[in-house]
Amino acid sequence: MVFPADDWPDGLGGKAPGARTEAPTVVLGSPGGGRLIPAQLTPDGSAPGWSAEQWQRAYQRVRLTGRAYVWLNLVEQRLRSLLDDLLRPVYAPAHGADWVTAAAGPVGEEWVQRAAAVREVSRRKGYLLDPADDDPLVFLTLPQLRELMVQHWPCFEPYLDDRREIELALDELEVARHVVSRNRSLSPTVLAQAERAAARVLGLLDGRPAGTAGLPADIIEELVAGRYADVAAVHADRVRLQRDLPVEDLLDGARRLDALGIGLGMLCQNFTGKRLVQLAGEGCRVRLLFLNPASSAVRRRERELGLGRGELSRSIEMNIMHVRRVRARLRDQGAFEIRVFDETPRFTAYLVEGPRVPGSRRRSGDLGVVQPYLRRSRGIESPALVLRAAAGGAEGAEPGLLEVYREEFEGVWADSRSVS
Repeated sequence: MVFPADDWPDGLGGKAPGARTEAPTVVLGSPGGGRLIPAQLTPDGSAPGWSAEQWQRAYQRVRLTGRAYVWLNLVEQRLRSLLDDLLRPVYAPAHGADWVTAAAGPVGEEWVQRAAAVREVSRRKGYLLDPADDDPLVFLTLPQLRELMVQHWPCFEPYLDDRREIELALDELEVARHVVSRNRSLSPTVLAQAERAAARVLGLLDGRPAGTAGLPADIIEELVAGRYADVAAVHADRVRLQRDLPVEDLLDGARRLDALGIGLGMLCQNFTGKRLVQLAGEGCRVRLLFLNPASSAVRRRERELGLGRGELSRSIEMNIMHVRRVRARLRDQGAFEIRVFDETPRFTAYLVEGPRVPGSRRRSGDLGVVQPYLRRSRGIESPALVLRAAAGGAEGAEPGLLEVYREEFEGVWADSRSVS
């Protein structure tokens, strides 16, 4: 036990309450009785503590571990729900509240009994704050939930496509689960692997093949995006943006693409004409808005960037010719529109409408990439915002940034001229 030097209890060590010593004193218990030793302080006389660098490392570990925990928690909830839906109707009619024990069988009897003991302790100590948590499945770990699924795969086979794929993804998650459950250091590489595996598991448990899951929404992003008006990510420049969100992923499964900018270089230079033809052929409606290469706004932009006269306009003309060739190869050319505008450009935007959720009027995968134009920076050097429409929203709620930029696009589109 440690007592501050200026707060000694009466009669301890013969020290008066107001007396001071050089350092706190620690009383150590031992078989031979207690002994008093001075507590060890740092060389400068202060109490031991973390430096700013140590705190920063700790914060980074918390960020990584927290992200992994959210993904693991979601996978465990989804698997638990699936087990409850498919196994409870089979075992509960005959075994009642002990249906999980019956489902586990002799192989899982030991770990089900341990889970039941933890459940009983939680009951007695009042840890079950939600009545819904007073369920045997809640006290099973992710590997145990997986074992129940594997043992009863015939019950799951009509709904899930590939048992092997699910097991491999759960194997990848096991590494992150061990690290998170024991509060060990989690590397960014392991976190990225865990996030990919978790997204794959969630897709497979919903009956979607792994290759058709599309761009998964980040779970952390979905939890906090509403606080930031649809802003899912911010990148210092387009290079970092494309490293995390390539154009191929941005346009994957798109039903509509509306793009507005000076030259739309990200689309014209990082997405081949062949892929653009394929995208349009799959039913994606495309509207492209370029800055008119003959407008005075182009010359002002050239002066801002220190470019020679005509350099920027020639670049825009080349990109327009590229997309015109793409349009000429399409059967339905009316679904691929190209226009030019004469206003001063304020931003470049790629607004992607994703597929609709079955049975819902809302869409999933609505994304936007927006970059403001800075006076002395090219588009590739400008900050980039990634916007993702919220999956839900209250009636009458204010629109997020994605809707704001959609309105801006429609306004410029209405004042633009078609390119033949």
